[in-house]
Amino acid sequence: MIQNDAKRALDVIFHTDSQHLSSMSFQVTIPHIAYTGLGGFVVLFSMFSLFLREKLHIGEAWWAFTFSIVIGPYDADIFNHRAWAGGSEETVNKIVLEFTCVVLAIGVSQLAKAYMARHWKSLFFLLAPVMAWGWFVSAGLVYALIPGLNSLSNLAIAACLTPTDPILAAVVVGGKWANKHVPSHLRHLLAAESGCNDGAFLFLFIALYFIDSTGSEAIRDWFLLLWLYQVILGIAIGSILGYVFRHLMISCQCHDLIDRHPYVAQYVSLAMLTIGICTLLGADDLLAAFACEAVFSSVIDLLFNIAAFVFLGARMPFNNAWRLIAVAILVLLLRRLPIMVLLYRWVPDGNSKFN
Repeated sequence: MIQNDAKRALDVIFHTDSQHLSSMSFQVTIPHIAYTGLGGFVVLFSMFSLFLREKLHIGEAWWAFTFSIVIGPYDADIFNHRAWAGGSEETVNKIVLEFTCVVLAIGVSQLAKAYMARHWKSLFFLLAPVMAWGWFVSAGLVYALIPGLNSLSNLAIAACLTPTDPILAAVVVGGKWANKHVPSHLRHLLAAESGCNDGAFLFLFIALYFIDSTGSEAIRDWFLLLWLYQVILGIAIGSILGYVFRHLMISCQCHDLIDRHPYVAQYVSLAMLTIGICTLLGADDLLAAFACEAVFSSVIDLLFNIAAFVFLGARMPFNNAWRLIAVAILVLLLRRLPIMVLLYRWVPDGNSKFN
């Protein structure tokens, strides 16, 4: 009797396990397909990265963006983060914002010590007249090609097109191709500008303030809340954290307190710590990360860059693709080249090997 009970129990167990194993087999879910696709793309790109950069002169951002279009909601519909969080647009936008903030914080934190003090004149030209020109040119292009927007909305959108993106600039700032073909003084200048020109959000917020309030209130908030609080406080927090972190790392290295792997992880953690503190205080997190003056591992930077453009490419709306393509081409041609041709003689790093 005991043997019969044991046999029946074993039959139940094996039957249940077989059903469980059957239900576990070939579970095809969207997240796992996305993991597989992203991992496979990173592996393949890494295998041929030298050829793609050296021979084709195309960095990882373009390839990742193209790949995301293929697997995105407008093609294969494998990676569609618009459907995340039950389709809540507000939650998805929050995820996009926080993810891109972390990626940008890592991307902008690459600057040599004391660079700003020595090259302030070149940065001034790039961050003042060049950026202002790009803002107005981009606003004009948006106004001409995207109907239904008022002037303030055009200026707000144009402010997002004005900065030199630190992730896209990474192709000519670092790496084997950049070290071989781009002079060091230009690479350093682009790295500094791409970090500093988060100041383009000054253009963005002056437009937003005028949309939400009257002229005098908008100008007051722009100076008091944006300049005096967010910008200055963000730079101060980043500078203090960078100073303390640098000396702490030196001390830990001298006393053999830190290993190689945590050493790399500390830089990513510092970026997250910086943007976390600044976000809690309402300060500018990206300028703070840039002020830390940390240099990240190129491996980590590459992985984050690819993930970011796969993420953003799947997010891009293509129902009016021709307008987006036209704006992109004209922005590339008119936003920067004409004003740089006019002003390069007065930019020390633009016409010499001043380093």
